[in-house]
Amino acid sequence: MPAQKIETGHNDVVHDVSMDYYGKRVATASSDATIKIIGVGNNSTSQHLATLSGHQGPVWQVAWAHPKFGSALASCSYDGKVIIWKEGNQNEWSQFQVFDHKSSVNSIAWAPHELGFCLACGSSDGNISVYTAQSEGGWDTTKIDQAHPVGVTSVSWAPSMAPGALVGSGVLEPVQKLASGGCDNTVKVWKLYNGNWKMDCFPALQMHSDWVRDVAWAPNLGLPKSTIASASQDGTVVIWTVAKEGDQWEVKY
Repeated sequence: MPAQKIETGHNDVVHDVSMDYYGKRVATASSDATIKIIGVGNNSTSQHLATLSGHQGPVWQVAWAHPKFGSALASCSYDGKVIIWKEGNQNEWSQFQVFDHKSSVNSIAWAPHELGFCLACGSSDGNISVYTAQSEGGWDTTKIDQAHPVGVTSVSWAPSMAPGALVGSGVLEPVQKLASGGCDNTVKVWKLYNGNWKMDCFPALQMHSDWVRDVAWAPNLGLPKSTIASASQDGTVVIWTVAKEGDQWEVKY
């Protein structure tokens, strides 16, 4: 497939790009405080579809929701806002929900769709907020206070299928777990127990000598092992694995 260059129309640095579920549209996030929606074709063409303006500072990340929830996009910004945008008529976007934070929101991640319309947000105030839409309307909010006291840089959801689910038997309950990275140079794993988030790794995962800039949880395909990758300001990437629930995380690379 030939490379396709897209002219975004942004006036400043582009911090993030996210492609929708069908690979037909990309959303871009920029320091110019806007989000651009761009249609991409098979014949190396691109078309500007919409500009979303609602942030008052650099937009750090954008993330498309699963299409089962309609055409929806989340964005987070230095201005402390997380905005969920919804498309009504084609290419007509409006702010569906705004969540305010005390500091810059650096990372957002939609949960696996099996867990509902649910968004995790990591902020420079040290907290992780998880917002879940309720069927009767409104939002349920859970928070991990001081997840990384000097700031959260990144969040990533675990697959909803429990590790080992394909080799086990019985009723499968979806798993609600998160990995996070922070300015304290650590990676942490969190699990939702009875409505409260608890740390699920002891101690915190420490191999980096500078800020953890990003974390990514690998698909597990129902096999017993879980894998997380972390990238740091120190120039290294670390691969962490755990053989089964309750074991210690180990450094693979």
